[in-house]
Amino acid sequence: MTMLIRTSLGVAAFLSASPVLAQTCSFSMSDMNFGFVNLASGSAVDSTATLNVSCSNPLSLALSVRICPNINAGSGGQSGGIRRMLQGSNSLNYQLYQNAGRTTSWGSAEIAALGSPPAIDLALPLLSNSTTRTVYGRILGSQASATRGLYLSSFAGAETRFNYASYTLLAPSCASMNDNPTQVAFNVTAAVEPTCIVTAQPINFGGHGVLNTIVDATGSISLTCTTNLAYSIALNGGLSNSPPASRQMVLAGSSITYGLYRDLARSNVWGSGTGQIATGTGTGTLQTLAVYGRVPVQSTPAPGIYSDTVVVTVSY
Repeated sequence: MTMLIRTSLGVAAFLSASPVLAQTCSFSMSDMNFGFVNLASGSAVDSTATLNVSCSNPLSLALSVRICPNINAGSGGQSGGIRRMLQGSNSLNYQLYQNAGRTTSWGSAEIAALGSPPAIDLALPLLSNSTTRTVYGRILGSQASATRGLYLSSFAGAETRFNYASYTLLAPSCASMNDNPTQVAFNVTAAVEPTCIVTAQPINFGGHGVLNTIVDATGSISLTCTTNLAYSIALNGGLSNSPPASRQMVLAGSSITYGLYRDLARSNVWGSGTGQIATGTGTGTLQTLAVYGRVPVQSTPAPGIYSDTVVVTVSY
């Protein structure tokens, strides 16, 4: 007997896909160092930092990548959308910007008050591509009252979140992108230097026929010094290098004796020697000190305009 046995032989093919290598990006940011800053004038101070971006495309596909560099408030925190550097309990207001005109803030999708991050689109037709972006910084003006010393805001850990994703036609929005979160550390620093800005108002004793009575007049010295900065103000002896109460206004070979004082009673002379110097402490705002002048009774010289020049020296 012949038996025919039929069966089936299964044939299977297993096709293993090669791993798809996605785009990868790396970042680095230089520190933003404002250096020593003079804030006594109330002016703003500018600086910059550089963001470096490098992306690779192992498959060499004609794709692009969008990068969303979110920069948060930093360790100094923020106030009303303005970032701060700190020195203990003292703060210094500054901001980061996308443009050299410093009109568009560089912000983060995480903190709306800081503004938005700038989208960076990078084409990847080759194996890799790279680019740089400048981050523009400004210490805001009108901060003459800032205490001297080193101020810092650190952007470590979660203070930055750089996201990136590849695309072909339509780029994803930075407002909702969470792909490939990367933290990029950098610091923002500034050193507020001790400074005084000084101006002086002339003393005019006016016109007189004879000097048979005492003539008084008042001038002033105005200065703006860094907060908590101790200073002293000395006045030299004028062109004749005379003692504080015996300075001389001159015209040709003639002179008029006069004195400068720190008090209205004209009992405390103002000079450059021990016990003759005015002292104070800066407030970061304008301070004005009166200079009291006196022409004592003396022989009247020939008619004319008599003058002297006194040098004001502020030490701090």
